[in-house]
Amino acid sequence: MAKLNSKITHVLDESRMLVLGAQVIFGLQFRSFFEKGFEQLPFPTQLLKLLGLGLLIVAVGLLIAPSSYHRIVERGHDTHDLHHYATKVMLWAMLPFALGLGIDVFVATEKIVGRWTGVAAGLLTCLIAASFWYGFEFYRRRERAGEIAEEKRNSDEEEERERREKEEKGEPMTPISDKIKHVLTEARVVLPGAQALVGFQFMAVLTESFDKLPNVSKYVHLASIGLLALTIVLLMTPAAYHRIVERGEETEHFHRFATRVVVAALVPLALGVCGDVYVVAQKVTDSQLVAIVFALATLALFWELWFGLTLYRRTQREYAR
Repeated sequence: MAKLNSKITHVLDESRMLVLGAQVIFGLQFRSFFEKGFEQLPFPTQLLKLLGLGLLIVAVGLLIAPSSYHRIVERGHDTHDLHHYATKVMLWAMLPFALGLGIDVFVATEKIVGRWTGVAAGLLTCLIAASFWYGFEFYRRRERAGEIAEEKRNSDEEEERERREKEEKGEPMTPISDKIKHVLTEARVVLPGAQALVGFQFMAVLTESFDKLPNVSKYVHLASIGLLALTIVLLMTPAAYHRIVERGEETEHFHRFATRVVVAALVPLALGVCGDVYVVAQKVTDSQLVAIVFALATLALFWELWFGLTLYRRTQREYAR
């Protein structure tokens, strides 16, 4: 299974994946306090928004901590203590991030729909994030304990057998360590952009122009916030699953799980972006029909590139074999 240097590489990659996006939202949170719409929020909501900023400060501080620990305490060496420390810190960092995300969803929903709907939306967001990042993982951790031990015993034999089968078929053989690096890199490619988008969406709610939008556009924008928040939750799930369930080990099971989650995250990402394309197009053209056409064209482009073309190419290759 995974060597220590591979485990350290993975945990640092996962920390970097989370902190890049957290820093983007962190910066946009500061900007939101200077928007005109912030002054119109009820004072308790303003304090709650300040609390959300504080939670993000805690999350960013925790996510950066493994780097200083590695440099100062371990002096750049790969140790089991560093791996254990980075794993624990990263898991704690996701909790304030989940609470901060829930607070931002509450603020946006309260401004558009109302306080109690905002409370429900904020609590639901926190519950979904906690379920994906903690609940599901701790449930699966017990089930996977025996399976991981068995995979450790059989991994070398299985990899050698797979290598021989691939050679006979003339197919490329990619080691499981490289597969996991690739899927984490791909999640890291998508996550910061999604977090930046949701940060801009939260900030847009507090602008003066947003208040002038039709109610339909406001509701579409709110739905887009929810979809992009779900995208973020899904893209951060592999990091939590790898730390809690797989204990940082390189397994084919984790590779399959992470692959499914990353691909699934592209569905709400496309829908969330298209929702805001509708809002922008409607604002510019003042035509609901034109806005719908723009949004559907964007959705068609994304899904064709991300799913249609890829599934077609996979089918072609399987048929050729």
